[in-house]
Amino acid sequence: MAVTFYDLNSDTGLKKHDDYLLTHSYITGYQASKDDLTVYSALSKPPSSEYVNVSRWYNHIDALLRISGVSAEGSGVIVEGSSPIATFPVDDKKAAAAAAADDDDNDDVDLFGEETEEEKKAAEEPSAAIKASAKKNESGKSSVLLDIKPWDDETDMKKLEEAVRSIKMEGLHWGASKLVPVGYGIKKLQIMLTIVDDLVSVDNLIEEHLMAEPINEYVQSCDIVAFNKI
Repeated sequence: MAVTFYDLNSDTGLKKHDDYLLTHSYITGYQASKDDLTVYSALSKPPSSEYVNVSRWYNHIDALLRISGVSAEGSGVIVEGSSPIATFPVDDKKAAAAAAADDDDNDDVDLFGEETEEEKKAAEEPSAAIKASAKKNESGKSSVLLDIKPWDDETDMKKLEEAVRSIKMEGLHWGASKLVPVGYGIKKLQIMLTIVDDLVSVDNLIEEHLMAEPINEYVQSCDIVAFNKI
């Protein structure tokens, strides 16, 4: 059964989280996993040192992300009342529309005559659309955590994040984010994203979009902190 956390960015939620971590080293199991990443990403900022156990756990996960990343699957966690990590809806509408079009085409077929070339082509197109949609849904997906650093402490981080999220492409879904202090008054944007592997290359996303004009007006560097297959 999945562990559930509520309102992690409230004092009540943090207190319950702190009590839970009093007897647990990680969210689930005996090693850092994707469950820890889910809860880590749901926190809008580093927890106060008042919550000793949460602070210890948070700093540990933060260090792992910087050094080696987290790859263990975990056993499942639910976070309610916080920003969720993006997930992909199944493209049922397109498939349903294609199926409906297929039905409409079939209504016009003369059951007692031979099919013309146009009728054959019309019947094949919806079927091809459904197959293509199904193939797309079967493609592998990955969860990625990026560190995006500004040029200096005068960079407007709100505009930086807006510029990052303005990047739209098929198979790319932006998730939860937060600002993490780097030093000297500078904060970096740490943001989760989910990609369809066959449609999005993270390297191209960084080189051709995040580090290109006009976004490079705000972005000084971008690093992959964690990359996990879903």
